[in-house]
Amino acid sequence: MISLPQQMLESACPRTRVRPLPLTRLGRALRDGRFLAGLLVLNFVVVPVVVYGLSRFVANDQALLLGVLLVLLAPCIDYVIVFSGLAGAAHDRLLAAAPLLMLAQMLLLPVYLGLFMGPELLQVLDVGPFLEAFLLLIVAPLALAAITQFLATRSPAARWVMKVMEALMVPLMMATLAIVVASQIGAVRAQLSSLLKVIPLYVAFLVIMAPLGVLTGRAFRQDPSATRAVVFSGATRNSLVVLPLALALPDALALAAVVVVTQTLVELVGMVTYVRLIPRLVPHHPAPVP
Repeated sequence: MISLPQQMLESACPRTRVRPLPLTRLGRALRDGRFLAGLLVLNFVVVPVVVYGLSRFVANDQALLLGVLLVLLAPCIDYVIVFSGLAGAAHDRLLAAAPLLMLAQMLLLPVYLGLFMGPELLQVLDVGPFLEAFLLLIVAPLALAAITQFLATRSPAARWVMKVMEALMVPLMMATLAIVVASQIGAVRAQLSSLLKVIPLYVAFLVIMAPLGVLTGRAFRQDPSATRAVVFSGATRNSLVVLPLALALPDALALAAVVVVTQTLVELVGMVTYVRLIPRLVPHHPAPVP
């Protein structure tokens, strides 16, 4: 389940293709006003309220609390495209909105962490390594991706490189997930007693976000495929992006990284369930009312 092979994804939904994050297409996302508004409201207004409520159950443990907040406050921008496509969602619209979701979480995540953890966070957090990890592992790759995509519009060689990387995107993404999980699985076993406190929170998050995503899609008058995309965006989290930040935390908060990886394990099982459940919850052709 952790290393879902590419052929499984392609056979389940052969038209679903994962493309690089389209950083040069922000204008397209901005023109998709209602869809984008629904995503932003769900991920940065509704989700923080849900996360705050769930996080109170581990509020007495700073490492658990920080790990839960880091991962649950950051909407996914990578494998959500694959799983939403498997469920017949408008994954192309999610792809177009991904750069804005990434920028929004980069700006708002520190704000929510400060609000939910209070001044105690600054007392235990060494800001230097945290900022270094953020700049080197998130900002720098995003900047290089934007430059590469810009050059691809002008250079045949760069376009060829982009096509090769596009073809490798799914296997590389799944390999990354497998490596990340494998690197932390020993720590997961060692800290299992502590992690048992957060697993129910992650399950509850998936259960809660399904109806909230549907309601948000309907509130913003989205069609069924767009509503499915909204649901997946609200439920999937950006563990691969926030994990480097968690790994840069001081030793006193080292457990936060394992908390992030645990969320990935729970979420992968949840996404397989979502792929089957969401099309039934949001059918393309609702049954007539008798």
